[in-house]
Amino acid sequence: MTSVRKTALVVCPGRGTYNRPELGSILGNLNTNQPELQEVLASIDATRASLGQATVTELDQAPHYKSALHQHAINAAALIYAGGYLDYLAIDQERFEVVAITGNSMGWYTTMACAGCWDVPTTTRLVSSMAELTAAGAGAQFIYPLVDSEWRPHPGYQAAVEEQLERYTGDLHMSIHYGGYAVLAGTTEACQAAVAALPKVDDRFPMVLPGHAAFHTNMMVDAAVTAQQLWPAHLFQAPAVPLIDGRGHIWSPHVVDQAALQQYTLDHQVTQTYHFTRAIQVAVKEFAPDHIILLGPGAGLGGAVAQALIAMDWQGLTDKTTFTERQQAALPYLLSMGIPAQRTLVTG
Repeated sequence: MTSVRKTALVVCPGRGTYNRPELGSILGNLNTNQPELQEVLASIDATRASLGQATVTELDQAPHYKSALHQHAINAAALIYAGGYLDYLAIDQERFEVVAITGNSMGWYTTMACAGCWDVPTTTRLVSSMAELTAAGAGAQFIYPLVDSEWRPHPGYQAAVEEQLERYTGDLHMSIHYGGYAVLAGTTEACQAAVAALPKVDDRFPMVLPGHAAFHTNMMVDAAVTAQQLWPAHLFQAPAVPLIDGRGHIWSPHVVDQAALQQYTLDHQVTQTYHFTRAIQVAVKEFAPDHIILLGPGAGLGGAVAQALIAMDWQGLTDKTTFTERQQAALPYLLSMGIPAQRTLVTG
């Protein structure tokens, strides 16, 4: 007798998730029993080659990881999109019913691809185009914690961040609400001053994100204007699965205002704060999934997603300890495809 499928929220990672440990993971994860995935990768590679760009296969199979190559905006965007989209296609549809999709920052483009809003060549061209446009912008971006070691709110850290935002009003912005972290962005001068002023945490934070400009701020307006000229509304198709965007807004499947979806994707999403925390919280409240599946590449989303759940006391999750205990189940609530043992539970 066929077992009942589990419902799942799928979450797509943002920029910066293809790092040295992920080298070779995209092709390494391809299942030879799924030739359709090989065909998708071939299409991505062919589109990249037609643009004169390094293919995902070449990048993923490079003998050594090179930051200048793999973290270059156009290459990083392609690796993140390809890794995430291929992971989505590898989900065992007989085990899991995907009831909604969301993503963090650049992961919104992967989210759109997974939901069928664009075909493979269009998405491949668009993610490279957006990476080029936004990376050309000015400014910087850095990350700072808002929670303690048990992932509970830390009033001191929160107050320190608010102080810097007030001190550099107009020059420093909340870029992403990322679970238990604040991602801030703004002018290079404001970011440097804030980084110097914020109390050091765990010898890691504040952490400047190399190669990142002032994403999700009004410093990206020029990129947004150009993007809307390059990618008209008629290219945007209705999603096949509900989408939760960086405001926590739900885009229903099958019927969509193409102009509104284009405006959000290429204007609001580019120039305004991305509220990843709210997206996760809205998704679990509205769709109550049995599981949350985190796409690769990498496995860095887990902490931020768990922190978003803890902040709303979801299903009794109150801190890092209760979350870790919940994850000890035979089929964990949070399933990261970047972790081999959990990947096999998702792909079969």
